[in-house]
Amino acid sequence: MSTPSESSSRKDPAWQYAHLENPQNINKFKCNFCGKISNGGVYRVKQHLAGGFRNVTACPKCPAEVREEIREYMTKKKKEKEEMNMLPHFDELANAYEEDEEDDDVEVIERGKRPLAHGSEVSSARGSTTISTVSKTKKPKQKGPIDVFFTPNPDVVVQNRKAQGKQTRIDANDPYRKELRERACIRFARWMYDAGIPFNAVNCDSFGPMIEAIGQYGPGMKPPSYHEVRVPLLKKEIEHTNNLMKGHRDDWVKYGCSIMMDGWTDKKGRTLLNFLVNCPKGTMFVESIDASSYSKDAEKMFQLIEKFVERIGEANVVQIVTDSAAANVLAGKFLEAKFPHLYWTPCAAHCLDLMLEDILKIPSLKRAFERAIVVHGFIYNRPTLLNMMRRFTQMKELIKPAKTRFSTAFLTLARIHQQKNNLRKMFTSEEWTTSKWAKEQQGKRVAQIMLMPSFWNTVVYALKVSGPLLCVLRLVDGEKKPPMGYIYEAMDRAKEAISNAFGGKEERYNNIFEIIDRRWDVQLHRPLQAAGYFLNPEYFYSNPNIEHDNEVMTGLYNCISKLVPNVDVQDKISQELFIYKQVENLFGLPMTIRQRATTAPAAWWAAYGSKTPNLQKIAIKVLSLTCSSSGCEQNWSVFEHIHSKKRNRLDQKRLNDLVFVKYNRALKRRYDMRDILDPISLKNIDESNEWLLGRMDRELDEDDEFVFDDDILTWGDVATASGVGESSQRTRATSTSRARATPRVTRSSSVLQLVDEEESEETDEEDVDGYKSNDEGQDYDLLGVDVEDDC
Repeated sequence: MSTPSESSSRKDPAWQYAHLENPQNINKFKCNFCGKISNGGVYRVKQHLAGGFRNVTACPKCPAEVREEIREYMTKKKKEKEEMNMLPHFDELANAYEEDEEDDDVEVIERGKRPLAHGSEVSSARGSTTISTVSKTKKPKQKGPIDVFFTPNPDVVVQNRKAQGKQTRIDANDPYRKELRERACIRFARWMYDAGIPFNAVNCDSFGPMIEAIGQYGPGMKPPSYHEVRVPLLKKEIEHTNNLMKGHRDDWVKYGCSIMMDGWTDKKGRTLLNFLVNCPKGTMFVESIDASSYSKDAEKMFQLIEKFVERIGEANVVQIVTDSAAANVLAGKFLEAKFPHLYWTPCAAHCLDLMLEDILKIPSLKRAFERAIVVHGFIYNRPTLLNMMRRFTQMKELIKPAKTRFSTAFLTLARIHQQKNNLRKMFTSEEWTTSKWAKEQQGKRVAQIMLMPSFWNTVVYALKVSGPLLCVLRLVDGEKKPPMGYIYEAMDRAKEAISNAFGGKEERYNNIFEIIDRRWDVQLHRPLQAAGYFLNPEYFYSNPNIEHDNEVMTGLYNCISKLVPNVDVQDKISQELFIYKQVENLFGLPMTIRQRATTAPAAWWAAYGSKTPNLQKIAIKVLSLTCSSSGCEQNWSVFEHIHSKKRNRLDQKRLNDLVFVKYNRALKRRYDMRDILDPISLKNIDESNEWLLGRMDRELDEDDEFVFDDDILTWGDVATASGVGESSQRTRATSTSRARATPRVTRSSSVLQLVDEEESEETDEEDVDGYKSNDEGQDYDLLGVDVEDDC
């Protein structure tokens, strides 16, 4: 039993109310009040005395003042420990010590070592050890590699911090911490300026975890060297990226996959190809290749794609998706002959872009687009005039970069139309008429275009025919809900929307339908799309005539015979189709019926198709397929740099590794940030023109719109007076009488007001990741658009 002198030398108050049961065992204490023996050291004794701990029995005889004393001491020590972990004393970190409450100020000294001068000793029976108390100094706790596993993951810390939001915390050290942060940020920003790192680099998802990891290390961290970031750390990142992609490879085997060949021609005329693999887990980048010397050779393109099929696994590949270049079409036929079980599919995004290109070749639309380019170029090449425009448009821009070239053309026309009133008021304002630009020949031409009713009528026509197609283009770029089960119905609904936009007057849209059908029938009318339509429960059960559609049924059975070569399995699928058609077993549950239109088709089959396992397997395989060959971004400068000049083999491999890491991380970010609620909603197609035009209830002739709400002056009158009037596409006999019937108000009451034509960014949203590199400017030089690179 400890003597009073020994107990008084312990600074922990628990030593006053408990003693060692056995001097040889420093973990076994006996309570002085109730006599209970605790085996957990002095910390367990304090829990016993304080009470209120889940796994420790409270002392029934402990006085209230002692209980309060112990609780206050434990609270104080806990707070000190938290402050130590949160805010280390940087100047004394090398001598920092960590409090260990369970080994409270007690250390075991090996025999033969000199005890501390102020410590008291209790010798054991054998004399093998000496127990010594430390009065003021503490032994630093050493940490090993195993401690790293108990350090919070920086990525998780940052995610939790974002989830919790900004919280106000009262801390006596706030001024100190604020000053330290300011000092660190200044030095970090200075490094960014010296290295020429873009400002938006701090928006990268990996930036926060990096700062957190540095903070966890504390002062004195040695920065990574040039060699480290270039060789060993890059190798580790390759391993990390491969681990992230492991789930993709598992899905290739389980559900099948699509090989995507995404190509483009750079500024030097080289044909560069990216090879990617798509599956339900998302898209994975594999390799980038310079195919300039053989991109027009179908035989060599076939050999190139064949190697990638064998690399991914012949049994895993369901389809090859490329653009519709002649060499690729022929190579696709060679592939289908070599591999009877897979399909070659033209890229739906490329096909839709070709539709938009063909539509833009219509003379009236082409002329309107050229005029829009003239207006945009004139304004954006004159900074002072650009500032004037922004004042009139409330800082809204006229350009709308999109995923493809011709979708950008139509979306830019939509942006210009949204600012129609503000632009026309700018070009009729005193600020414009007294400016030097109004006296230039080109300036006069631009003003004429903005006041030309036929220009605006043609823009409206262009938006009516392009709006539904742009929605389908957005659909085929989906990630979390693969579009194979939707594309067939989407094209039908797009044509219906175009017809409705013109009130069913076939003479207004017949030429548009001819363009759409010419591309659709030749390029996109594929068995996979038909099978996807049949196997999508939302459309199958809502269309009672689907089984009588020869096109759909032919596509379905074509897929079954091609993807399932085993005739026995084919027969089983035929029998299971009857269960699907008759809504039997799980297919008839109320839950299953409710989720036909709300759950992704592949997920619906995975959840409710267990009674039809063979049909379930092929349904998931088909409905998990993509329709597009494009990746998440066309940041082509990265790939151009790879192929820019000859390098030694080691440098080339390192560049390939960098692209592999960067592109796959970008693809994963795109997949993780995708809208998981309903990225594919075909019902919005019918409303597409509303976000493009603002209204669809009536067709206004631009000649008949009033300049002022309280006057009968129309823009047609302005056009006539200016000498820029043209015959419009349509006229209304009632417009004149309607204008004359409007009561006239004195001109003094008319005020020229700007219109806040706020566009809906959610509805008007098109993925702009496709144009992030300033090097990809060949398609947009005419529009004068600068695009930034970001993460």
